[in-house]
Amino acid sequence: MKDWRAIIRNGLQNAVKGHTFWESYIDSMVQGPAPFGLHLAVLVEPYLRYILEGKKTVESRFSERRVAPYGSVRRDDVILLKRSGGPIVGLCRASDTWYYELDPRSWREIRTGFSQMLCAQDPDFWSQRKTAEFATLIRLTNVLKISPFKYEKNDRRGWVVLKPAGE
Repeated sequence: MKDWRAIIRNGLQNAVKGHTFWESYIDSMVQGPAPFGLHLAVLVEPYLRYILEGKKTVESRFSERRVAPYGSVRRDDVILLKRSGGPIVGLCRASDTWYYELDPRSWREIRTGFSQMLCAQDPDFWSQRKTAEFATLIRLTNVLKISPFKYEKNDRRGWVVLKPAGE
């Protein structure tokens, strides 16, 4: 796995050049310990497109075990948006996070409160996640589509913590 500084130097700084908010946000990361983390989210279509278009405002990750991003993504963390099998094509910021140990009440809360923001009205979305015991929901803000840049990832993880907050 590449060092997170190399990702910033070899693609991200150039990709956000000229975008005032993101340029200063990313620059603050390399100038010293940033109070926010850096994550890589691997996404499939149509969800990646929905995020970049602003239709999907909450990202979800369901799992059978406590794995990232559960408990590891925080407010103001940067999330790089990587196309599954492809390059990094966008980034965003986490503005709110919710963690759930799933039970009938929390499933109901997620489905009724977040379906529209998740773009998850299709019953298949929920049936594919029925064995999950944990859920992480992340409200996405400051979404920016960027010029694609390559990132070699050689494992099947859909979420990678590249830099925890404060490092």
